[in-house]
Amino acid sequence: MNNDFNKTNTLLNELKELKSYQDVSVMVSPPYPFLKTSADLLKNSHIEIISQNVHQKNNGAYTGEVSVEMLKSIGIQRALIGHSERRAFFNETDEILFEKVDFSLNNNLNVIFCFGEELIDRKAGHHFNVVEKQLNNTVLKINKDYWKKIILAYEPVWAIGTGETASPEQAQEMHEFVRNCVYKRYGKTISENVSILYGGSVKPSNAKEIFNKKDVDGGLVGGASLSSKDFNLIIQANSSF
Repeated sequence: MNNDFNKTNTLLNELKELKSYQDVSVMVSPPYPFLKTSADLLKNSHIEIISQNVHQKNNGAYTGEVSVEMLKSIGIQRALIGHSERRAFFNETDEILFEKVDFSLNNNLNVIFCFGEELIDRKAGHHFNVVEKQLNNTVLKINKDYWKKIILAYEPVWAIGTGETASPEQAQEMHEFVRNCVYKRYGKTISENVSILYGGSVKPSNAKEIFNKKDVDGGLVGGASLSSKDFNLIIQANSSF
């Protein structure tokens, strides 16, 4: 929940002028009121506009919610589901998130699915169990045919705005664990091809080291994406050129 209409347009116009890289997909996720104008602005660019959230029903008496059909009608083809802030502040449970993922995929909306442990889980050594449970209750219940429409995003909640720092090695350790969870459920092809993003305070100073890890395929970028300069440096860090 950042930037008004004018600031959003300024940021997107700056991003639009940046160099594109063939091996990097770039997506940005403005707030709901700006999705249509943002999609129009970047229609012929290398940047995809995606939604920060989506509801698990197609229509009805759900005031304040936005459906798959609404998003697709304005050209949005992908949504974030399960972001740590949605889980923490809006009480989105694994059951609700499974409904969202299942409904979205069945209605041809691509998904970036977020998951991750909190500080109490990490300090207690329960982080792998927590993440595995989140996956087992949601995306690992999805038919294998839909996995080409899924991107995973690991959010170590304990490393976001807490003063704690996740090392590139910790990121790799969890990403490898997650990929192995997918492997055990769906096999080698799907586990090797699914993209797993890292979302723990990615910034220009740490992006290259994190992205160089074997099982880290990119970043779910927070505050740094509000600066076109910083965001561009992070994009460059994920390119092989």
